[in-house]
Amino acid sequence: MNNKTGSDEDKHPPLHRRGLLLVLSSPSGAGKTTLSRALLDREPNIHLSVSVTTRPPRPGEQHGKDYFFHTKAEFEAMRDAGGLLEWAPVFDHLYGTPRPAVETLLEAGNDILFDIDWQGAQQLSEKLAGDVVRVFVLPPSVATLEQRLRDRAQDSDDVVARRMHAASDEISHWAEYDYVIVNHDVTTSLKGLESILAAERLKRERLLGLGAFVRDLQKNL
Repeated sequence: MNNKTGSDEDKHPPLHRRGLLLVLSSPSGAGKTTLSRALLDREPNIHLSVSVTTRPPRPGEQHGKDYFFHTKAEFEAMRDAGGLLEWAPVFDHLYGTPRPAVETLLEAGNDILFDIDWQGAQQLSEKLAGDVVRVFVLPPSVATLEQRLRDRAQDSDDVVARRMHAASDEISHWAEYDYVIVNHDVTTSLKGLESILAAERLKRERLLGLGAFVRDLQKNL
């Protein structure tokens, strides 16, 4: 056994973990936003990706915190200049993810949470495939999904009907995701989501400098 003196920090090169993009998708009302907020409350080392949208703010929402609210013309200019990692039309409005903020956080080893639909998940996976972890949230039943939409009391009966009609198409994309959570209750679903995040953070391909670290360990044995 090698008896060289000095601390482990002196002997071995530092490890640095590249961040990951944790994507939550679901039909509207299945609970992804509730799960997102709960995860952010419990996980200090993950940041919410703040999307750009053309829809008007809902009561209590703040520009720059919940969304960046822009006109359609402003959104399209940002998109056409390459400033969005992904974008999609959703119920008569446009949504997208600003590129610069995400890439800066990712390279610094920060994890980023995305509350986006399957279209956005596909675009992120095309551009940053190795960094994306996709989780699809399913409702336990159709009746529960409709009740949750009505309990929000934010949408008219017509909008609720449109969201229910769209749910079948959204659910059809479940197989494109790495993990699926059936959201019977928030507590159980949150535990599952935290387990996914913990496992993905430990994947060897996200540890930068791991090869050099291991070689140095072996050299000093």
